[in-house]
Amino acid sequence: MQTIGLIGGITPQSTIMYYEVLNNLASKYFGENHSCKVIINSVDFAEISKLQKEDRWDLLNDIMANAAKSLEAAGAKSILICANTMHLTIEAVRKSVSIPVIHIADATSEKIKEKNLKTVALLGTKYTMENDFFTKILESHGIKAMVPNLEDRNIIHNIIYKELAKGVFIDASKLVYLQIIEKLIDDGAEGVILGCTEIPLLIKQEDVSVPVFDTTTIHATKVFNEAINL
Repeated sequence: MQTIGLIGGITPQSTIMYYEVLNNLASKYFGENHSCKVIINSVDFAEISKLQKEDRWDLLNDIMANAAKSLEAAGAKSILICANTMHLTIEAVRKSVSIPVIHIADATSEKIKEKNLKTVALLGTKYTMENDFFTKILESHGIKAMVPNLEDRNIIHNIIYKELAKGVFIDASKLVYLQIIEKLIDDGAEGVILGCTEIPLLIKQEDVSVPVFDTTTIHATKVFNEAINL
């Protein structure tokens, strides 16, 4: 198989999830002793988070582009950005390398279309819910995206950064997420996108009455399949 490059550390929790998914896929496909050919460039989440808060996406573009270039130089044949939010930098990343950089929203849209859904709820950081880098790709696939109201967006965002990104999982936070999801379902959502790579650590398909789209697993699986030419 081809070697996959991961821009990780954003957060470490999500990078662990990507690495686990990729290796589980390799073991399932090639046999139990096999693992995935992966190169990881792990950036400093404290630096990334600080620049996000300062709205310094110019500097974030540079950090991510440099990470991508190092992965290509090390032999990666494709690249994953291991975070939904940091796909805000994907154009800078793509311009910096000659290898494919698969967008998490494209991979997710394909899975939603397989279930013939037209309206889905999108949960993630405020950057993901309030910018259009994810929703405009959904729309290009004929999928309408619903986001929570401002109060609920703030709650979701704060739980991600104060808990999930640190590997902290609290039952009360899970209940709040499920209450927000139920409101969106009541408003017409036919499915729910877990549009932050850490949310699947808290919310599972069995918790929700409509299809749940785990963007971490979907994204990693899409690139793995391409790496083995499926």
